[in-house]
Amino acid sequence: MDATCTEELTLFLESWSKDPNRTKRCFLRFMEHLEGLSDVNLTFIARPGITYSLRASHANQQKRSLFAMVDIIDDDPADRWLSVCFYNELVDDPDQRGDEVPEGLLGEDAKCFDLYEFDDEFYQYIENRLTNACRSASKEC
Repeated sequence: MDATCTEELTLFLESWSKDPNRTKRCFLRFMEHLEGLSDVNLTFIARPGITYSLRASHANQQKRSLFAMVDIIDDDPADRWLSVCFYNELVDDPDQRGDEVPEGLLGEDAKCFDLYEFDDEFYQYIENRLTNACRSASKEC
């Protein structure tokens, strides 16, 4: 992540004080997981009052600019939640826990997983989707 994105992300996280659903904890864990995957680049895009997006891309990707987007939904700063989205063909969903969102990710069909409060089992499920989507993206040349 470049210095400007890192600074903007740090300032945002430092200002996020109310977190009754432990959403910030989930976001940080997803970010750490993505940082631990090989050849992954992260970008942070802030749209206050709408979303704060962490976008993950793989160095080998050529068709698309990302493989996953972890959005902090900011419609109510005291009650933020996460939506983790993938391109349909880059992710599996064996338990069918995601929502199909036509044109939901940069104009392409997506699968999104919404997390309203910290749930370790669902967190693990989404984390596995992140790993699988990264693997798929690494072959998208």
